[in-house]
Amino acid sequence: MTSRTMTIRLGVGAVAAVLVAGLASAALAAELRVAGNFSGNKKHVDGVERPFFDGLAKETGLDLKVNYNPMDMLGIKAPDALRLLKAGAFDVMSVQTGMASRDDPFFEGLDIAGVAPDMAALRKVVDAYRDEFDQRLQKKFNAKVLTLWPFGPQVLYCNASVKSLDDLKGKKVRTFTSSMAQVIESLGGTSITLQFPEVYPSLQKGVADCAVTAPTAGNSANWPEVSANLLTLALSGSVQGHFMNLDTWKKLGPDGQKKMMAAFKAMEEQMWNLAVSVNDDAVACNTGAASCKEHTKFNMTLVETSPAMLARVKETAVNVTVPQWAALCNKVDPACSATWNKTAGSAVGIQVK
Repeated sequence: MTSRTMTIRLGVGAVAAVLVAGLASAALAAELRVAGNFSGNKKHVDGVERPFFDGLAKETGLDLKVNYNPMDMLGIKAPDALRLLKAGAFDVMSVQTGMASRDDPFFEGLDIAGVAPDMAALRKVVDAYRDEFDQRLQKKFNAKVLTLWPFGPQVLYCNASVKSLDDLKGKKVRTFTSSMAQVIESLGGTSITLQFPEVYPSLQKGVADCAVTAPTAGNSANWPEVSANLLTLALSGSVQGHFMNLDTWKKLGPDGQKKMMAAFKAMEEQMWNLAVSVNDDAVACNTGAASCKEHTKFNMTLVETSPAMLARVKETAVNVTVPQWAALCNKVDPACSATWNKTAGSAVGIQVK
């Protein structure tokens, strides 16, 4: 090879490198389209999400222009999130994993109703299932997991008199996952499906007798105005996730991905802390307790969780929700229950037989 030929080849290589760098820079400079959580969840949206995305470019040092809007402001329904993300309609979306499980039951394995009685147990499940969840999401929906976190204990707001689980018999209860519906139906209730913004008028008009959500979410949406009793038994944790379209993720490159993941990891910790820290105050405020500080104060009647309630829901999980979920999931993926057993199931001592 002559020195002249080597010079030409080196020159071509240098130009190619500049072009690649320029294309990467252009990709990062493009608008990052983000669909966040429902605006009614003010603690999460106004307290965490919006500030996070407003400061994402500065936090990561990446050349980003972020266009953030809550999901309901965009006219998006929660069950459609994964399909929109796969189609590339958005770069990042906040996704309720239980609702997304209509597209793949595997995703509900992260938060099957009755499996995790508190946030500590739920975190063990999430951490154990995360890698399998991420691999599945990338393969089937061309999306990358950035965060996984819970809204908090999913409790019952009832406009009817409900003092025990037996009182749910014959009641119409808003649920939002298949396994949650199975718990309610095993207790003699009727599960109905409503989007979050639809719940307030449905409780008000008697379309629903009870509805499930986190104490803070229900408080922010003023559900105590149209419900009298708060049953604090946690049916699940309502695990959410922030997912990025995989094509967008790949454009970031290794360094950009590392910076992005570090930023989202910090936000995930905020969300977990929020799920734990605000719950007690939300319950206190919903029920008019003197210790109420940060939420709107109402006057609901508190129905405390008893050991018998916990035992009954756990029994339902072992005998009903987990086996039924596994049977459905195994039809899609024969290895589904085995994967769950060695990850989430092992974390809480429950196994699909």
